[in-house]
Amino acid sequence: MFDDNRSKSIIVVAHCLLNQNSISDGTADFPGQFRELIDLILANGIGLIQLPCPEVTCLGLDRKDKLGGTRPLLEENSRIRNLLSEPACVELLRSKAEEVASHIQEYESYGFKIWGVIGVNRSPSCGVETTSRDGHEVEGQGVFFELIAEALRGRGQTMKMIGVKTSKREEAVQKLRQLIEESSKT
Repeated sequence: MFDDNRSKSIIVVAHCLLNQNSISDGTADFPGQFRELIDLILANGIGLIQLPCPEVTCLGLDRKDKLGGTRPLLEENSRIRNLLSEPACVELLRSKAEEVASHIQEYESYGFKIWGVIGVNRSPSCGVETTSRDGHEVEGQGVFFELIAEALRGRGQTMKMIGVKTSKREEAVQKLRQLIEESSKT
């Protein structure tokens, strides 16, 4: 089955890496997408699963405050994290995380290789190694990525997750190259 030209290789990508228009006010580093990262994925014949944007899903484009872009970044990110941590948002995001885990499981059940999940460090929702909390960038995952990891664990799945920063292009591309190299060996 699926014995055609498809690579059967997929990577899961945070929404804003493909669509900077969804990012919180004042924080976009690109007009459209993180092109160097996306070009590297495409050049390696890897398919993309774009995650839903948890912040737009729960809070809208203005993140429930039209003046949010006037605040210092870490203060605004922490405000957003607090809103995403409210029970109604957590339940909605938990449902989205279960969908993501289900899609990953479905692809894997047919022999597709999921290379990993790329998040955005410092993000209150999609941080992998770091997130924003109490006005600081701290170690840990964003709210949505915590729920994705939980959903994967609940299914007995493990998934390599890497976090990038759009403001550190070379470092981000290098992290993705390393993930591709490591995944190519397995």
